[in-house]
Amino acid sequence: MKYIVIFGPPGSGKGTQSDKIIEKYGYAHISTGDVIRAEILTNTEFGQKAGEYIKEGNLVPDELIIEMLAHTLENTEAKNGVIFDGFPRTTPQAIALKKMLQDHGGDVDTMLSLEVPKEQLVERLVERGKSSGRLDDNLKVIEARILVYENETAPVMDFYKKEGTFNAIDGVGSIDDIFGRIVDVLG
Repeated sequence: MKYIVIFGPPGSGKGTQSDKIIEKYGYAHISTGDVIRAEILTNTEFGQKAGEYIKEGNLVPDELIIEMLAHTLENTEAKNGVIFDGFPRTTPQAIALKKMLQDHGGDVDTMLSLEVPKEQLVERLVERGKSSGRLDDNLKVIEARILVYENETAPVMDFYKKEGTFNAIDGVGSIDDIFGRIVDVLG
């Protein structure tokens, strides 16, 4: 069983590239963003709490995310592997993920970090917001989300560098070009 983490700032293409990895390798997909949005849409207690943080451009607290993902992982059928999209976002989450996977007899095999310049991230997210209707795709929230990523999430890269699983991927270019770089890493 392979465990892959795909990582990058908002707008870097994590969801798009995750879909391509799933299609090629047959991995199960655990997207923190998708799970949270589903909780918000169904107006669960967790969704209500998470929605308040997201509206302000903040991260959902670790303890809520970890509890939710542990449950999701236990209920996910995966034959070839699992790709985590949008998790971990903090070093404590990376440590918690390591423990969760060790409890399942595994560990993160590869961490893919999609690298995209800030100006291009803002441009991508503003364009996405015009068609998606997502509350977090407006300029004020986009800038807050990128700042949160730079301050709180980017340090997770150091954790995976120490683990020996970190792989920087140039996230600029066509979707297929970026995916080709990912395939070169995954083999």
